[in-house]
Parts: sequence; C-alpha cells; structure tokens
Amino acid sequence: MYTDKFQYHDYYLMDELLTEEHKLIRQSVRDFVKAEISPIIEDYAQQAKFPQHLVKRLGEMGCFGPTIPVEYGGGGLDQISYGLMMMELERCDSGIRSTASVQGSLVMYPIYAYGSEEQRRKYLPKLASGEWLGCFGLTEPNHGSDPGAMVTNFKDAGDHVILNGAKMWISNAPFAQVAVVWAKNEAGEIQGLIVERGMEGFTTPETHGKWSLRASATGELVFDNVKVPKENILPNVKGLKGPLGCLSSARYGIAWGALGAALDCYDSALRYAKDRVQFGKPIAGFQLTQKKLAEMITEITKAQLLMWRLGTLKNENRATPAQISMAKRNSVELALNVAREARQIHGGMGITGEFSIMRHMMNLESVVTYEGTHDIHLLITGMDVTGINAFK
Repeated sequence: MYTDKFQYHDYYLMDELLTEEHKLIRQSVRDFVKAEISPIIEDYAQQAKFPQHLVKRLGEMGCFGPTIPVEYGGGGLDQISYGLMMMELERCDSGIRSTASVQGSLVMYPIYAYGSEEQRRKYLPKLASGEWLGCFGLTEPNHGSDPGAMVTNFKDAGDHVILNGAKMWISNAPFAQVAVVWAKNEAGEIQGLIVERGMEGFTTPETHGKWSLRASATGELVFDNVKVPKENILPNVKGLKGPLGCLSSARYGIAWGALGAALDCYDSALRYAKDRVQFGKPIAGFQLTQKKLAEMITEITKAQLLMWRLGTLKNENRATPAQISMAKRNSVELALNVAREARQIHGGMGITGEFSIMRHMMNLESVVTYEGTHDIHLLITGMDVTGINAFK
C-alpha cells in the first residue's frame, strides 16, 4: 500500500497570515487525500480510469462549491479556503482538482450567479453533495482560445429551444448528469443553458488515448436537435462575460492547485535527495542539487505569497481577471519547472509510478493549456499593462 509522506513547506511562515479555520480546512482535506486518494491515484492513472466513487466523497468533504452559500448546499467559505482546498487536491492529482473546480466554479457558480432562484434550488444542493456531477461546455472543436466564434446555437420552438452543436475537451462529461452549455441564440448573443443527461439528442462520447489527466474523465458534448426547456436558460447574463466570469473563478482555483503540484514535487525531491547516496554522501550535499532545491523553494514561496494576496483581494471583491490570469500562468509555469527539475533529482526513479513526479508533469501539460493557454494569459497581462489589445 502506497504511503503518502508529504509534508507542507512554508519557508516564509505564511501560515501566520491564515486563520485557524483556514488551517483546519486545509488539514482536513490533506488528511482525506492521504487516506483515500493518494493510495489509489497511481493505479487509476495507469489504467486511465476515473475514480467515480470519489465524487460523493468530495461532496461530503465540502470540496464542491465551498464558496456557495450554505442555503444552497455550499460551504459558505471564503476564497482563501477554496484555494487551499484546491491546492491540497492537486497536490495529489490535477485530475481530481479538475473534477472539483469544474463542479464548483464552472457549474455551480454560473447557476448561482446567473441562474434563477428555481434553478439554484433545483440543481445546487445535488451538485454540492456529489449526488450529481456537472460539466461546462464552452470549447468547441474549432474554437478554443476564441470562444466568441462558437457555432453551437439554439432556436426558439415555443416552450423550449432546439440546441445544436458540439463541445470538446470537456472535463467530467462522460459521467455528468448536468451540463452548463454556452451557445448563441438567434440574435447571435451567447447564453447559458442547463442541459440534463437523458434529453433526447444529447450524447457525451468519452475522449480516449490521453497521456495527461489520465485519472480524469474527459469527453465531448454533442447536441443533435436537443429540446431544452426555456426554464433551463440562465436568465441573468448574456454575452461572453457569462462564461468568462466562470473562467475567472476556475482559473483562481487552478492557480492554487498548480502550486499544490509544485509543492508535492519539491517535497518528494527534497526527501529523495537526502536519502539517495552517491559518491559516499547524499546527493542533497552536491552543489547542483542544492541549486535545484533552492530555486524550487524560492519560486514556490513567491507563488504562496502571490496566491495569499490574490485570495485576499478576491475576498474583498477587488481581484481583477487580469490579476487572476497572471497567477494562473505563474503557478502552472513554476509547477512545470519544479516537476522537471524534481524528475532529474529522482534520476531514473522519477519516471516510475513509485513517485508522483511524472504523473504531475504530464497532468500539468494539460493545465498549462486549458482555461486559457500560457500565451493567452501573457497577452491578457500585456493588454492590461499597455492598454493595447494584441488579440486582434
């Protein structure tokens, strides 16, 4: 049985900036991960299987929609609590964090923020508990970084609309009971619709052959003249600001999550370097190994401080989408760099399933692309500081 030996690293005593509730929430999720996910995750990743039984457990642990008000089944927690939970989940595996952040930020958030009271009460409690799993349909086969060019559309048909089109690279799709789908109405305006499994013409073929996020379920959403009741249309938003608002929430969670992956790789590399003896002493005693470890913990510490500050701003409703973009890009880039250096410290053992390094490295190759690629986030920051749009 695999034993999760992870120890947290806090070089700048950042815990002093957290409340006792923050630390208790972080510890409870860490204990859950160590007891129930770490022992099985490598096997599921090797088999490219989604540990579906964890959905209910993630709901019971409060990992779905922790910032959603308690009256709708959420945790009523602050943004730093949410970030710490995502950090602990991705410390184990990006796919598990993806399952949680899609559910909370891309499905529950839009229903709460843009939905009717009837929609909130119908869907949010079941999503929060893990009874239902949800997914988010924005990316299309020919429209990724440019979602405004989407072709998925719906037309009025009396008491319902007819939805046609397809979405691609959708986390949770194969097992989801509910999909929040973004499509254009007859006026060309983007609106959100809640599509339920079982609606005629709605299918969710699974994506196979992935080398990344192998323990996460990925699929397509295909709509062939799907009848969607008009009461399933999100009434309180139109245009790209709807899906982009969801993505800001999700990107915030990713920024915390990728930091967790970096911490796990660093922790493993530090422990291995102290234990592995070559030329008569632990390899941690060699200058080049110390350089790698010193640079890792420096970048991790900078990111910890960045995420704490961003969480504080988000609690105050002052965090901008551009600030969130910077954090997402920074965390994922640093996590990829830490994973690659950690793999070198582990030598040949770094490519085996005995350690989490290679799994993190492969997962992060998806995380650096989804919900805004590395380059797109650079351009968002560039536009924010110059005032000039380089997208067009």
